[in-house]
Amino acid sequence: MSKRKALLLAGTLHDIGAMSVKERIDSLDFEIKDPYTHAESGYQLLRLFEPFSDIANYIRFHHVSWDEGRGEEYNGLQVPLESHIIHLADRIAVLMNVHQEIFEQVPVIVAQIESKSGRMFHPRFVECFKTLSQKEYFWLDLASNLSAPYLQTIVVTDVLALNSTEILALTGLFAKIVDFRSPYTATHSSGVAATAEALAQFLPFSAEERLMLRIAGYLHDLGKLAVPVGILEKPDKLTPQEWNIMRRHTYYGYHILQPIADFKTINSWASFHHERLDGKGYPFHLKGEEISLGSRVMAVADIFQAISEDRPYRKAMSDAEILRIMENQAGSGAIDPDLCLLLKRNYEEINALRVNAEQESLLQYGVLRQSQIP
Repeated sequence: MSKRKALLLAGTLHDIGAMSVKERIDSLDFEIKDPYTHAESGYQLLRLFEPFSDIANYIRFHHVSWDEGRGEEYNGLQVPLESHIIHLADRIAVLMNVHQEIFEQVPVIVAQIESKSGRMFHPRFVECFKTLSQKEYFWLDLASNLSAPYLQTIVVTDVLALNSTEILALTGLFAKIVDFRSPYTATHSSGVAATAEALAQFLPFSAEERLMLRIAGYLHDLGKLAVPVGILEKPDKLTPQEWNIMRRHTYYGYHILQPIADFKTINSWASFHHERLDGKGYPFHLKGEEISLGSRVMAVADIFQAISEDRPYRKAMSDAEILRIMENQAGSGAIDPDLCLLLKRNYEEINALRVNAEQESLLQYGVLRQSQIP
């Protein structure tokens, strides 16, 4: 990946480590208090995917001030110039008011940025910004988001150029971005992915299809990025309104993945995991043979993982309770009874693989949480 593309992606992902609503709101202040926590969290997440190592490093230091040249280093580590570019770009964006005519804001924004040249921002980049600020297209691009299709083209092209191992690693990163928002979901997608792949070993799936099932497991809750953490962590029964928000996640996930043609099968396996054989699932109300074997595997894996882990409103269930609930789900027309029987017959082996995946995710989550401690 070229440095230009890496910088563009880093700018897009720069606040990926801001997990909570408070962190995201705080980042909108021009001079952030304790700005390094979410930057370090973003670094710890993205460095797990080797092709994003440069991007991770840019993001790690994107709130380091230039400080008359002392910002070339931070805690003994060299700060990339790209980090200073992102810092400036980020603060320009924060100063923009989407509810006000953009050209009316230009003099104030330029003056604010110029006043921080040398102290907060690299003077050379401030001068570049001042030159760009004289061109109307620069502000119209920022205000209209017309550059979004260009960014999407770059991202999709680079993803499709990855090999299967890299795609697995990238989708594993997506799973962590979704799951690490809450300790109650920190191991969920990794457990679903491991369970689905383990079940597939006893079914007529090829090695490539088993890999696809693991990827689908990583992506199955992608739409939960649109669900507030407060709902995910609520210790009581969800209200009808909260439940309506929660059950949108499969619909959002389906449409996020839909533009990637090569993920058509993976998308259906991932996004139909709340469909039921009796047609009472959501969001598409598929029924019987309309639900593929891969989607049925995902449904079983999702329920199995959900009742095997702690939730805000209850502790993880015992093995006996898990099997009883799975059998009840099969008997009620929700999930495939043959897959339920397959899980029961191979419970120890499948559960061991699920637990191993959980433990690995917990270790990575622990590193991330440690980075968030001031």
